[in-house]
Amino acid sequence: MIRHTERHRTHRIGWLRAAVLGANDGLISTSSLVLGVTAAGSGMRGALTAGIAGLVAGAASMAAGEYVSVSSQADTEKADLDRERTELATDYAAEGRELAAIYVRRGLTPDLARQVAEQLMTHDALGAHARDELGLGEMLSARPLQAALSSAASFAVGAIFPLLVAALAPEAVLGWVVSAVSVGLLASLGALAARIGGAHISVGTWRVTLWGALAMALTSGAGALFGAVG
Repeated sequence: MIRHTERHRTHRIGWLRAAVLGANDGLISTSSLVLGVTAAGSGMRGALTAGIAGLVAGAASMAAGEYVSVSSQADTEKADLDRERTELATDYAAEGRELAAIYVRRGLTPDLARQVAEQLMTHDALGAHARDELGLGEMLSARPLQAALSSAASFAVGAIFPLLVAALAPEAVLGWVVSAVSVGLLASLGALAARIGGAHISVGTWRVTLWGALAMALTSGAGALFGAVG
């Protein structure tokens, strides 16, 4: 017997989005801070201090932002499920007709749609409506704590690399070394995210690298400008 195996990536959407966003933000923001402070003439000590402060503040901010955002999504999902549960309790037949109508719009004949709706509702009425009427499923449901922890951890991982480079690189070429390593890491991050998500690797690589390099260039320019003014 030939076994047909399909590999889907939908189950990765939640954690992948948070992890990529966190690592990307951590790398870009910390590199930009280090480059801006270095361009302003503060030296290695000032760059490291700014970078460490940025790591702590950024990780906390990412965690709080993700938790609040995803919690709002979870609250909306819960409210919709509660309303659906009430409708099932008060007018079960109407909910069955509503579910059957959904299947008719998807291509089933009316008779078959009614049979499918009846069987699915007998098995799990709320689950059937949550999935087919509301578009909610276990793989895509909001998980605030998971998103918060993933974002904070990935931000810290992304931020630690430019800090290590800043601590080890000669001060005379600190800006150049941090820039080169950060651009290389951004390209790798973009390629990895595209590979995991099933997208085209070159598109993901250039997208992340371009915007990251632009952010670092702007911050470095701002540091040089205000450092010269000061």
